[in-house]
Amino acid sequence: MAASVCRVGSTVGRALAKARSPILLSLRHGQATVTYAQSLLGAPETRLTTLDNGLRIASEETGHGTCTVGLWISCGSRYETEKNNGAGFFLEHMAFKGTKKHPQMALEQQVESMGAHLSAYTSREHTAYYMKTLSKDLPKAVALLSEVLQSNALSEADIEQQRSVVLKELEEVEGSLQDVCLDLLHATAFQGTPLGHSVLGPSQNARTLSRQDLVDFIRSHYKAPRMVLAAAGGVTHEELVGLAKQHFSGVSFEYEDDAVPVLSPCRFSGSEIRMRDDDMPLAHIAIAVEGASAASPDIVPLMVANAIIGSYDITFGGGKHLSSRLARLASEESLCHSFQAFHSSYSDTGLLGIYFVTDKHHIDDMMHWSQNAWMNLCTTVTESDIARANNALKASLVGQLNGTTPICDDIGRHVLNYGRRIPLAEWDARINAVTPKMVRDVCSKYIYDKCPAVSAVGPIEQLPDYNRMRSAMYWLRF
Repeated sequence: MAASVCRVGSTVGRALAKARSPILLSLRHGQATVTYAQSLLGAPETRLTTLDNGLRIASEETGHGTCTVGLWISCGSRYETEKNNGAGFFLEHMAFKGTKKHPQMALEQQVESMGAHLSAYTSREHTAYYMKTLSKDLPKAVALLSEVLQSNALSEADIEQQRSVVLKELEEVEGSLQDVCLDLLHATAFQGTPLGHSVLGPSQNARTLSRQDLVDFIRSHYKAPRMVLAAAGGVTHEELVGLAKQHFSGVSFEYEDDAVPVLSPCRFSGSEIRMRDDDMPLAHIAIAVEGASAASPDIVPLMVANAIIGSYDITFGGGKHLSSRLARLASEESLCHSFQAFHSSYSDTGLLGIYFVTDKHHIDDMMHWSQNAWMNLCTTVTESDIARANNALKASLVGQLNGTTPICDDIGRHVLNYGRRIPLAEWDARINAVTPKMVRDVCSKYIYDKCPAVSAVGPIEQLPDYNRMRSAMYWLRF
């Protein structure tokens, strides 16, 4: 069913994009003249081509006057060792400091003259370099991205200059307690494995990483079969494929001595890490269990389960009328300033959890009701819960694709994770297939009577003992 819907959607999408159909135009202007189902059928097709060296090209043509094009690489902090942890993040900083053909000033002038925006990011499993520009400047954008990736100067002077920048950024991240808390959660949940590494790396590595370390990292991981050239907006797939052949056909697909890097399994450890500081005004706490991998069939029921728990912020209106039971309790009982359910999925594992910020007097209560919400997912999910969560999840999936850059990012990550772009129509079909029993069964598999990982920062004297939190992961039922 989902596959047939996708094929129809692809045909209709191409027709609408070429004809500049009033249906598509009215949808873009936010007028409610088409139904949700019609908008899914009208979504443009994502086309995929693979070059001889293994590099994949994926694009979605929408007919916009602008486009986003970028390279997504299957490479992040998980591929680093303790010695070179932070190399990927350091390279992200070095990316725009000049190439062998264009020094930094000339590169910046090129980007500025196009009115473009050039950016990059690094995560635990992915690295991305991308540019948003006018559609007519697509050839220039691809040429610049090719230079940045393949001809980076990596001069010793620039490396030394960037050390202080990276160290300054590390200091700034220490001030973002949410990032600190979630990094600590990974460090304890995946302790002793590469997934426990921080994306930014330790400050010691930022001081000692050499040019040779960066060159070795590029040679080991920047290989064509691990790259996706993705584009969205006013692009034609044939033109993009031609540009890829011109600029990226020389990217290597061979490893020295056939030393292909293989991801080692990252075991999950039920554990805790506490950083108590009573001078802080609020406590930042995260609790998580091992979740599903990105390609697991359990991913959609878990997404629905997280939508049932929802999120909350003290600035929300609604109070006791909020749809999430945990949000209603948080508002009525002043349990926390904010909370959010999250699921970080990786190629072979994941983290399913709840992160909340509260004052030092409500930590115990908030932890109790958070774990109670998990137990309810395992035992008492109803049809009305599923209906509400399905609507919220669909709105979230559609709403986050609100421009060429998020669409391009979605394409790049999907091709790396799944080998294809999963259309919205297929997501819709998979969400509609979720039943209360399915959510109860999947949540029991991942949550019920499992050892959690906990991280906490701030005035956390009231945080329960780990054994007590572990005992709240099941109910005594007769």
